[in-house]
Amino acid sequence: MQRYRRGLLALSLSALLLTGACASLPASSSPQAIGTLATVAPGTPVAPPASGREPDLLVRDFVKASTEPANRHLAARQYLTPEMSAKWDDAASAIIVDKVDTLSESRTDQEAIYTIRVNKVGRLEAGGIYVPEDGSYEAKMTLTLVDGEWRISDLPSGVIMERAAFLGAYQRKSLFFPDPSGQTMVPDLRWISGSQDQMTSQLVGLLIEGPKQALASAVRNELGAGVSVIGPITKADGRAGQVGVGLGGIRIDFRIGQSMDPETRALFAAQIIWTLAGADIAGPYVLLVDGAPLDAAHPEGWTTADVASTNPLATTGATVGLHALRDGSLVSVGEQAVTPVPGFAGTAGNLASVALSRDGKTVAAVADTANPDPAKRFSLTLGPYTEGAAPVLDAPVITRPTWEIDNNTIWAAVNGNTVVRVVREPTTGRTSVMNVDVGALIPLGSTITELRLSRDGVRAAMIIDGKVYLATVVRLPSGVFALTSPRAVAPGLGSTALSLDWSNSDTIVIARNNSDVPVVQVAIDGSRMDSLPRGNLTAPVVSVDASPTTEYVADARAVFQLNNNDPAGDRLWREVPGLTGQRAIPVLPG
Repeated sequence: MQRYRRGLLALSLSALLLTGACASLPASSSPQAIGTLATVAPGTPVAPPASGREPDLLVRDFVKASTEPANRHLAARQYLTPEMSAKWDDAASAIIVDKVDTLSESRTDQEAIYTIRVNKVGRLEAGGIYVPEDGSYEAKMTLTLVDGEWRISDLPSGVIMERAAFLGAYQRKSLFFPDPSGQTMVPDLRWISGSQDQMTSQLVGLLIEGPKQALASAVRNELGAGVSVIGPITKADGRAGQVGVGLGGIRIDFRIGQSMDPETRALFAAQIIWTLAGADIAGPYVLLVDGAPLDAAHPEGWTTADVASTNPLATTGATVGLHALRDGSLVSVGEQAVTPVPGFAGTAGNLASVALSRDGKTVAAVADTANPDPAKRFSLTLGPYTEGAAPVLDAPVITRPTWEIDNNTIWAAVNGNTVVRVVREPTTGRTSVMNVDVGALIPLGSTITELRLSRDGVRAAMIIDGKVYLATVVRLPSGVFALTSPRAVAPGLGSTALSLDWSNSDTIVIARNNSDVPVVQVAIDGSRMDSLPRGNLTAPVVSVDASPTTEYVADARAVFQLNNNDPAGDRLWREVPGLTGQRAIPVLPG
């Protein structure tokens, strides 16, 4: 069914983002390669294999050509005999490996047999979904002389791609879907191969197909059932229905199976606009339904300013500012001075961790009570930034709290294996505590030492027994919240994770127990893990807090910051002014 839907999608989006001459997608009903939409029209010339190539080198060339998915991997099929090309099922799988090594098993004048042995790093599933994967992989290929040239006459189904070549041929883009409340957009990372001109059709098609399975129960999709594209997606000059060569903007005409209220229309537009804008496809975005404007208020097209309220990159951190936990109390870190906050957290003296709400108005804190009763060693409290706090619960262990998007709800892991959700009634200050369903986490390990909700509240990043996992936050029909579809997000971490936080909605920063590379940045689909500069950090790095612009860490000596806007060669950890030489824990909203 998935392949059948993809074939229909290819036909409905056959006119790509070109003006005057629209290139069409393949009209064949043959299944397309795993993880891709077709990117080049049939008949497009493809460079043939180099003449006189030795068989082992031809195998390497074949693997390299396999990163081009156009026309059912036409580039790679040229390395096969005609008989093998007719049988090869390139859509069976797409395995991404670190580096291909070929070992010769036998060779005669007419035949050569090679075994490929590799370490897997991931696989690419239908819809461009990357899944991290480790382990070894082995495949045998047989080559035969055909008219004096070596060609592959036997090989397994599926595609093998070296990681470096994959990253060069594919681009990571985000589809955006509304969170359940409709307040913001949630990213769904996909890997796409094709030119910028073809990108719009692919992204809109994937939006219509919907979110990946693990995310589907946690988000909305206003481009779902009954939505299709009418005719070509074209460039527009900003006036509805007007098309012109070389003019800016995008024009898309939809057919929608049901009526939409104003809120739904706005979310429909926001999904498209943030998805295309995030892929560097400029507006204005002229969105039509059966030839008429989606919304009469936007006859000349939409811009990102029109959907700013759902901006997935929006953050309140800049207005709240940096804070720090120092000597058991919360301080505000300003450019000129560091001062205790005016409420309970500023004078506590025994706080082990603190979390500020996203608007900065409420503080959740875990206090070390020094109570001789182990069951009451730590106390979770919640209260206004400028006032006193109300106790919520006591426990032997409580992780650093983390806030939902509504500024009234926190989550924390208790005793290593229980997750609680605490809701504060803003007018009365009363709290209610509910357990989160963590049944899906049980097979992963026994102890949760870190739990951080994404800024959209739809995902949770966790450290369980020193390993990093990502789960989806779902509200069940019973009203209970659950952590579902957990998966390892950094299987190649190599060292015990100590702390983590969300840099933005699709990237996590992890501090690990490693003196050479103590801090790494990981994409939530597990496709990339990049080392951050070690600089002048002193292991261990015990805490990390992050925003889209800056990472903050606490190492064995002080608090450091890393500015993401610095040029790559100049990115260095610098001590935070006001906290120079002091042991403290950085605190950002969330």
